[in-house]
Amino acid sequence: MPITVTAPAGCLTPAGEREILPRLTATLLDAAGARGNPFLTSIVGGTVNILDPEAVFAGGTNRPLLLIELKLPAVALADSESQAAFIENATHVAESLTSEGHRRDDIWINILHAQDGAWGLGGKAYSNNALMAAAGAEAADATGQH
Repeated sequence: MPITVTAPAGCLTPAGEREILPRLTATLLDAAGARGNPFLTSIVGGTVNILDPEAVFAGGTNRPLLLIELKLPAVALADSESQAAFIENATHVAESLTSEGHRRDDIWINILHAQDGAWGLGGKAYSNNALMAAAGAEAADATGQH
């Protein structure tokens, strides 16, 4: 489940550039109720893209936006409550990692959902049911239940 962070240089602190993706991963897993699930944890990844500050705009004006985008299977964060929880908590995480003076209103988050079966990895497309079965099998293996 890709997470893409895009920010102008200097928006994130140096530690923030290193920490934002691991912390957003934990935030996503918490919002999805999946923390501790080895399979779901292993399929969350992403990139931190640092751009020239002159290349970031809002409303046609150069502005230091910090953009966070999730690309998820349709079954992940499928309800408005889990989406709102992720957005609220991810904004807090991002805000704690930005440079002094960065405005909270300049943290934008977007959640995109793939259609059922249009999400995959390693050459395998996963339907929502197959993804949940794989996650359930990992959870059962981790607890010793079968």
